[in-house]
Amino acid sequence: MGPPGREGKAMSEPATRSDLLRWSEALAGIARTGMGFTDNLYERERFEEVMAVAGEIRVAAGSDIDHESHIDEWMKMVGAGVAGYATPKVAVGAIVGNEQGQVLLVQRADSGVWLYPTGWADIGYSPAEVVEKEVLEETGIECEVHQLVAVLDGMRLGFTQIPLYSLVFHCHAIGGELQPHPLETSDVGWFHRDELPESLANHGNWVEQAFAAIAGDDVAVQYDSPRRPPWQGGSPS
Repeated sequence: MGPPGREGKAMSEPATRSDLLRWSEALAGIARTGMGFTDNLYERERFEEVMAVAGEIRVAAGSDIDHESHIDEWMKMVGAGVAGYATPKVAVGAIVGNEQGQVLLVQRADSGVWLYPTGWADIGYSPAEVVEKEVLEETGIECEVHQLVAVLDGMRLGFTQIPLYSLVFHCHAIGGELQPHPLETSDVGWFHRDELPESLANHGNWVEQAFAAIAGDDVAVQYDSPRRPPWQGGSPS
């Protein structure tokens, strides 16, 4: 019998591509943070070895970039002290509803999939301020933030290959006219629950909560439940 708490995925199921990517980025993050806080040459060499292993894992996950290139990219992120502490990037998203009970969606120019407006968090803005700015830029619609509805780990849910936390807000449309961003979006539109486009991102996992929020229901903030232990514990909740 193994030690307590080892009943998770690593003991019963083969690792998935998502697992390998997550482990690779976690190891690379540990190595970068260690390099940012040490002046010891021996420790730095060990962290470089950890980063090399992380690169090999990412290649094993099916990356079309060789592990040296991954290491080069990670090394560019190494800073000193607090600036060198590796953390996930932050994105914000907006579930925008209107008086007709429709949700505002954009078609991404880079992938062709449809999703609620989303983008990187900008320095100097609060998350709620970024949301309102991003919606206006991507769609031409003015909105007001109503509440936070989700805090999600993008790598865990499989919709990103980089460490990313996504903050999703429910918003009300208050004005403006539909106008897709000329570079970021191919199309924008309002959609009822029964007329959503087929190429919907994230397999529609967010749809039920989105329309519940738009309908005025009391919606709890969605988040990724802790896995115990995190590196073996099962599938997303």
